[in-house]
Amino acid sequence: MESNDPRAVLERLIEERREDYAGLSRLIGRNAAYIQQFIKRGTPKKLAEQDRRRLARYFGIDEELLGAPPSDSLPPQGDLIAIPRYSVSASAGPGALDGDERPVAHLGFSKSTLEQLSQARPKDLSIIRVEGDSMFPTLSDGDDIMVDRSAVLRKIQDGIYVLRRDDTLLVKRITVHPSRSMLTIASDNPAYASWTDCAPEDVEILGRVVWAGRKIR
Repeated sequence: MESNDPRAVLERLIEERREDYAGLSRLIGRNAAYIQQFIKRGTPKKLAEQDRRRLARYFGIDEELLGAPPSDSLPPQGDLIAIPRYSVSASAGPGALDGDERPVAHLGFSKSTLEQLSQARPKDLSIIRVEGDSMFPTLSDGDDIMVDRSAVLRKIQDGIYVLRRDDTLLVKRITVHPSRSMLTIASDNPAYASWTDCAPEDVEILGRVVWAGRKIR
C-alpha cells in the first residue's frame, strides 16, 4: 500500500494511537472484523461515507485522508490559511518539527488572526499536541498548541517554548535573566522541578508556542 492510501493512513493511526480493529469496527456499527478486512484484504474497496466521516471525526483528521473526494473550494469564511497538525506530542517521546512528519489534519485560521499571533510565515507554523500535566493550568493534557518554528532565529524572550532534551520534545516556560542572559526552564505545575542558570547555547529550542486550543471538559 502507498503511504497516502486510506487503508495505510488508517493502519498508521491505529498503530500510533494503540487502537484495535474490533473496537473501531464496533464504533461505526460494523462486525468486529470489518476494519481489519478493509485494511488487510481491501474489502470493501472504500469506506462508506458515514463510516469514513465517523472515523475521521474520531481521529480528528481530514476526511480526505480516508478517501473522501477532495473539496474544490473552502467554505465562504474569508481568507482561511490551513496550518498542519502533526501526530507529535510535546513531553511524550521523540519527534520532530522539521517537516518530515506527515500532517494528520489541518486547522484553518484567518490571515488577520495569524498576524496577531505571530510574525511568522504560515509555512513556519505547526500544530502539535500537549501530553501530560507539567504545564497545568496554562496547558492541559490533550491541548493543541501552535508552534512558531521561526522563533529560533530571533532573540529568546520570556515565553512558552517547545524544546528537545535527550531526544524528547518538551513544552516549558523559559525566563531570561535580565542581566546575565541565562535561562530558567520551568513547568507551570509546581509539582515539577525547574532548571536554572541554563546557557542559551545548551538549550535546543524548536519553536515558541503562540496559540493553544482545547476541548471543553
